Amino acid sequence: MLVNVVGFLFILVLPLVLVAGGVVTLFAVGALFDALDHPEELQSRIEALFRKPLPPARVPGKDHYYRPYWAGK
Repeated sequence: MLVNVVGFLFILVLPLVLVAGGVVTLFAVGALFDALDHPEELQSRIEALFRKPLPPARVPGKDHYYRPYWAGK
């Protein structure tokens, strides 16, 4: 019975692994060709990884010119 289970899993898992590997390979080759076609975009993407994030937005104070109508007076 163990041989049948292992054989069934081999038949089920092996095609899934091959297809998943093929899809990952296609995406990797596509990313490589995209990087070769547009090297300036690749450089800007790498620089963006090391750029400091923008500070969070601040809530305007009570004396700010914009007051939403639902805030009251």
